[in-house]
Amino acid sequence: MTVSVAELHLLLLESRATVGVAESLTGGELAAALSSTPGASATLRGGLVVYATDLKATLAGVPAELLDERGPVDPDVAVALAAGARDRLGATFGVGVTGVAGPDRQDGVAVGTVFGAVAGPQRSVVESWSFGGSRDEIRAAAVAACVQLIAGECRRLAGSLG
Repeated sequence: MTVSVAELHLLLLESRATVGVAESLTGGELAAALSSTPGASATLRGGLVVYATDLKATLAGVPAELLDERGPVDPDVAVALAAGARDRLGATFGVGVTGVAGPDRQDGVAVGTVFGAVAGPQRSVVESWSFGGSRDEIRAAAVAACVQLIAGECRRLAGSLG
């Protein structure tokens, strides 16, 4: 079941949960989407736009060795971004998103490759997606996919709390 940002906001409220994001390819669009619902200040802690690779390490806490070894577009980098967002923004859920929106491949990674991760109180999960379309379409698809990923983890947490 696909949820809207407004529905995600309600899920977060019901769970007494908050979210913080560390974004690369989406450049702040995920935080903008999450803040678009009235009352979002009760669920959105904030966001880090870590577009430059070095900022992934200095602002979001991604290990520099991981970035050197694998590059910025990697599932483990997405998980580290999520963990960094959760820790540094004091949120129940941290979200990390990284990928290639184009127009060109990056370090051998195909355009449309996106990794999104959520770090929560019980576990971290990561998803990989391959989106087609224009740069804007890939970024929009990444935001939408991350909203669904957060919703799934929020439901999981609510279910475990009883």
